[in-house]
Amino acid sequence: MGAVRYDVPEPDAFTRPYWEAAARGRLLIRRCAACGRAHHYPREFCPHCWSEQVTWEEASGRAALYTWSTVHRNDLPPFGDRTPYVAAVVDLAEGPRMMTQVVHCAEGTLTAGMALRLTFQDGKPVFEPGG
Repeated sequence: MGAVRYDVPEPDAFTRPYWEAAARGRLLIRRCAACGRAHHYPREFCPHCWSEQVTWEEASGRAALYTWSTVHRNDLPPFGDRTPYVAAVVDLAEGPRMMTQVVHCAEGTLTAGMALRLTFQDGKPVFEPGG
């Protein structure tokens, strides 16, 4: 049995497809058949119209940086060993906003609205500069 990870949730029957796709380098979002809008984080209902007619869809991997903060200190394991890191909110090309991390960027080079592309780190979707 492996070490307990505190940086990813324990998958359940509903979220298992999301985490299995992430392990294969794919980001899944949910799209509502009733109103057509996409959302992220995965839910069993649409947060816009409350319909349960939602399905999984692979995201394009393109995003724009909405906001960010460089974390220099975090006492919670395993994050203390990862500082500094960039916690961010991005606007996915499909519409939803997503909390994530920006990697492979020099401090001071991030700008609001800059193009980002999806990558994965330890089985988690993160973003890096580039379109």
